[in-house]
This record gives sequence, structure tokens and C-alpha cells, in this order.
Amino acid sequence: MDINKTVCMDNLEYMRTLPSESIDLIYSDILFGTGKKFNDYQDLKTDKKVIEAFYIPRIKEMYRLLKPTGSIYLQCDTKINHWVRNICDDIFGYENFRNEVVWCYNTQGYSKSKYSAKHDYLIFYSKSNKFTFNMEDIREKQPSESSIKRFGKEIEKNGFYIDYKSKKKVYELKGSPPLDWIVMSVLPSAHHENTGYDTQKPLELMNRIIKASSNEGDTLADFFMGSGSFIVKAKELNRKYIGCDINPKAIEITNLRLVS
Repeated sequence: MDINKTVCMDNLEYMRTLPSESIDLIYSDILFGTGKKFNDYQDLKTDKKVIEAFYIPRIKEMYRLLKPTGSIYLQCDTKINHWVRNICDDIFGYENFRNEVVWCYNTQGYSKSKYSAKHDYLIFYSKSNKFTFNMEDIREKQPSESSIKRFGKEIEKNGFYIDYKSKKKVYELKGSPPLDWIVMSVLPSAHHENTGYDTQKPLELMNRIIKASSNEGDTLADFFMGSGSFIVKAKELNRKYIGCDINPKAIEITNLRLVS
């Protein structure tokens, strides 16, 4: 299997060329089913039959490609997340559902008739009950509220290192454990990461996923590659990667980012 490459073709056709159980982690910022025509792609209609016809064969292929210890994250919003969850339950098994992580952000534009939609879902499944999850790599690098209340003066003076004089040792606070919600800004138009590609995702979000669910040297894949944020961060973190998108512009932008 060729690795560290990007491919411009229909992702279902491409996945069918790849060997079974060859990938450690799949992430895909999938089509959200808005029915909209974006600058860079045409989204699917918000129709259950359309969504199922499109995603069932693709998610089956993703399941086939994952190693027994592999995991998958599919990013979407409230329009289709319930349908995608049902598809994944049938293919991966409900018992292998791990999390529905919520990415919260604040952007311009608010509804006057309902709560404004300012979050995406990261639907997280593993292929089996033995999978990679590196909690220590994604702990929040700040003390928990309880630690601040208990050791506030020590933290202010020494950072994460607490001097237990009575026990004659120095204890390092680990920071807050990762939660199933992430507060993180979308990329402003003037941000140095911004390529101008519609719905581009921040590298910081990709960093969290990759560190949590893979190790150096693992093979990662994104079959809805878009601007290539996942692939770019995978390379930076010393992972092998495979990227696929049907849009030539996505390939061009990603390849430029990979060499910059």
C-alpha cells in the first residue's frame, strides 16, 4: 500500500483498492447533508435515503480498512449525526461506540427563532474493545478547579509542582482530564492557517484527535480530505498518512501545505 500520498478520486472507489486492516486511525470531516452548494463542493441533500445510500458503503469500507485496534472519527453536525450514529452502530456495533465529542465554537450569525447552532459532533468508534487512547497526551495543561482551590498558592509560586513538605516529596499535577466537549475557535479569515477552502478545520483540533487515538509511526487516513488539515498534522506528528478527495482543488491545497 502506498503511503504518504494524496489521491484525487471518488473515495469509495479508492478505498476499495486498499488492503484490509491496514489503517490505525480514520478521521473524516464528512459531507454534512445541508443541501448547499459551497464554493468548493456540493453537499448532499438532507434526506435520510440519500444519506444512507451514500454513507453505508463508505463506512463499511472504512470498517474493513481499520486494523482490529483502530478507531474512527466522523465529523458532522446536528442535521445528520443521528443517522450517521445509527449507521455506525450497525457496522461497528453499538458496543464499540466510544464518544460523541462536541466541538463548540463561536462564529458570526445568530438565529432569532431558535438556539444558534455553534457546534459540531465528532462521532468516535473503535473496531474492537482494544484500541489506542492516549489520555496523558491530551490532558488540559492547566490544574483542575479542585487543585487550584487546594494548592492555589503553591501553583502560583511553582506551577504544576506541589511541594509536600510533610511527605518530603514534590508532586506534579497532571492537569485536567480530557472531556467530551472542546471549546475552540474556528479559523478567522485572516488566520495564518486559513487557505480559503470552505469549512477548513483548525490544526489544533486535528492535533487533539491524532494524539489521543494514534501513536508515532501509525498509518492515518482521511477520505474527505478537503483542505488537508488532518493530513498536515499527521505528517507533523510523525504519522504515515493517506488522503483522498474528489476535488482537485483539495489535492492542490493539501500538497502545498505538506511542503510548506
